[in-house]
Amino acid sequence: MALTQIQVIQSLGESMSWLERELNWGVPITELRHLTGRIGELYSALITNGQMATEVNQSGYDVVSGDGERVSVKTTGRLANNGQVSFNPNTLNSVDRIIVLRINVEEMQIETLFDGSVEQAKSLMCTSGSKYTLALSKLTKSDSIDRDIPKVKEAVWGNLTIAERENGSIEVIENGSPLVPAKPHLRQIAKALGVSMLNSNGNYYNTRQLGSLLIRELNA
Repeated sequence: MALTQIQVIQSLGESMSWLERELNWGVPITELRHLTGRIGELYSALITNGQMATEVNQSGYDVVSGDGERVSVKTTGRLANNGQVSFNPNTLNSVDRIIVLRINVEEMQIETLFDGSVEQAKSLMCTSGSKYTLALSKLTKSDSIDRDIPKVKEAVWGNLTIAERENGSIEVIENGSPLVPAKPHLRQIAKALGVSMLNSNGNYYNTRQLGSLLIRELNA
C-alpha cells in the first residue's frame, strides 16, 4: 500500500532520528547503508510529491514522482567527493530521472548533489566493468536546503528568522535571503539568549538540533 505524504514525512523524521541515534552509538555510516538508502528514497518521494516504488529495486527505480517520472535514487554518507555511485545499464532504460543525495552526518541534513534526467546523468558517467559509475567529484553540491519543502516551524530573533522544514533542515533567513552556513548564526543567537550549545553528553549540538532548540526557546 502506498504511503501518504504525511506518512512519508513521519517516516523520514523517524528514520533520521534512528540514524542519529546509531551514529551517536558509534556505528559508522558505512554500516548503515540500508537506513541511509531508505532515508534517500523517502526524501526523494517527499521532494517530488511522489510515492515509493511498490517493489524493492523495481525495474531499477525507487520512486515514482507526482508527474509519473520513474526516479532512481542514490544516497551516500561521504562528506568527501572521492567516491562514486553505480548504476546498472540494463535497467537505466526504465528510469526517467536520477537523484543523488548526500546525508551530511555532521549537520544531520540531506544535500542534493544531482537531480536531473538520465541523459544528463549519462553525460557525467563512466563505464566500469558491467556498470556505469558517476563520480561524486563531478557533481556540484547544491545548497543543502531544498526550499520547495514547506516550513513546519519558525521563530524570529531581531531581523533573523530561524526556519525548520519538513525534512528537518534548518536555515537562518535575513531579509528573505538564507545565511549559509547557518550554524555560526545559530550559535550567536544561542549565546545572546544564554542557551547552552552543548547536549547532555557535553558535545556541541549540530545545526538541526540547535535550530530546533532555539525555535522552541523563542516561541516559548
